[in-house]
Amino acid sequence: MIPIRDTIPSRSFPIVNTIFIVVNTIVFFYEISLGNSLDSFIKAFGLIPDRLGEGRAFVSQTYPFFTSMFIHGGWFHLIGNMLYLYIFGDNVEDKMGHFKYLAFYLIAGIAAAFSQILTNLHSGIPMVGASGAISGVLGAYILYFPRSRVLTIIPIFLIIQFVEIPAYLFLLFWFVMQFFSGVASLALAKSAGGVAFWAHVGGFVAGFILAKLFEKKGYHHDTGLFRTMSKRN
Repeated sequence: MIPIRDTIPSRSFPIVNTIFIVVNTIVFFYEISLGNSLDSFIKAFGLIPDRLGEGRAFVSQTYPFFTSMFIHGGWFHLIGNMLYLYIFGDNVEDKMGHFKYLAFYLIAGIAAAFSQILTNLHSGIPMVGASGAISGVLGAYILYFPRSRVLTIIPIFLIIQFVEIPAYLFLLFWFVMQFFSGVASLALAKSAGGVAFWAHVGGFVAGFILAKLFEKKGYHHDTGLFRTMSKRN
């Protein structure tokens, strides 16, 4: 399933979300320009679990948690992440306010990184990508806007269908897929690369839990998950 747009209009211009998209894109084009130096760049600014706790300086242990969020491993990696961020991030920023959203995004990204690290503490493979932080955005979105609908492309054999799916169903399906893919990945060789599914799971859970703490006061969209559930009881 490929999301195209949601049905909740943003009340204000999502400046922070836009900056994230622009910065990620600029960094990716810089990566392309590096040629043979790209591997060194990723090792320097990606997050490598087995470097943690080696007695390195605090700064050198800390900055990869942030810099790794803005590095991507290819066009599909970048485009997929930015598409999800573009569709869901503006509404979450609107609900939180600009500065709270900035803090929330970074905290969710760090929580996502720790979730992946805990599944493979001794991995020497750099972790890169914005998907952990974006997973946090999705976790907040399902809490804030479950009754929104997501226009989705669903390919059925050679036929492409455009279907509006309730946001809570779309995002729950996404989360379940990440969880079971993460479980399956535990059986793979620890030295193998691939998708950091547990970062997605951890980021989503962190975003869902933290969303209420970051909600902007005075925001009156009556679309919250808890309000929806209480009306059905």
